[in-house]
Amino acid sequence: MIDKEKLIKFIKSSLNEDIGNGDHSSLAIIDNKHKNKAKLIIKDDGIIAGIELAKNIFKIVDPSLIVKQLLKDGDNVVNGDIGFIVEGKAISILSSERLVLNCLQHMSSIATKTSHLNSLISHTNAKLLDTRKTTPLNRDIEKWAVRIGGGINHRFGLYDAIMLKDNHIDFGGGVMNTIKKTKKYLVNNNINLPIIVEARDISEVREIIKIGGINRILLDNFTESETLEAVKLINNQFQIESSGNINELNIVKYAEAGVDFISVGALTHTLKNFDMSLKSF
Repeated sequence: MIDKEKLIKFIKSSLNEDIGNGDHSSLAIIDNKHKNKAKLIIKDDGIIAGIELAKNIFKIVDPSLIVKQLLKDGDNVVNGDIGFIVEGKAISILSSERLVLNCLQHMSSIATKTSHLNSLISHTNAKLLDTRKTTPLNRDIEKWAVRIGGGINHRFGLYDAIMLKDNHIDFGGGVMNTIKKTKKYLVNNNINLPIIVEARDISEVREIIKIGGINRILLDNFTESETLEAVKLINNQFQIESSGNINELNIVKYAEAGVDFISVGALTHTLKNFDMSLKSF
């Protein structure tokens, strides 16, 4: 679940985007008192996510709608399963339908992909992370889906962790200067944040180790052999994160190299649609 205030804001903004000044297609043909029911039909195999969000959408659209929940977030589902039945005013169901399905399909796609990649590395100590590569204004929802799929959220924004990436290092005058400036900034402003520093090659790994005083080294676009070398050099002095072009074909090798974390942007930005529909009956 996400913060209630953020959840309500997201739902109301999304409904306003979709409904505007009225669902005229429904208003034109359906009496406001007419009642009906619809069921969520799953048409794919994977992990369902977004059930709790869907319930909140229905509640905000029309508190009188009744939802009979048959599946919960995180359940394994197969083609033909029924997620829930919603009953009440037909106009309310129709006005909710698109937002409910958009959220369920998108979140289930993320949760399914996360669960799959997680299963590939479950025999190792590596933890699967998401990134900030999310749809603008949908980050809370997408990171919620990652958690449902068994992944771990990386930082939510630029405010909850220091991550010194390639441009920071170049703009800041190199690895040493950038780390020194960061430490000074945190002390001077009485800010307590973890420091993650990106290394682009083995020489930068050595430089970061020598400087010290950070929490994690991010190995960016390292090959599998370079990762093994870096893990040996770091020797448990700092947390290690692998990132960059990691997918289901190579994630096991990176996990088995001994890194602590693997961050995969594709969890939230490259997805196969998870098919489902809301049908009256």
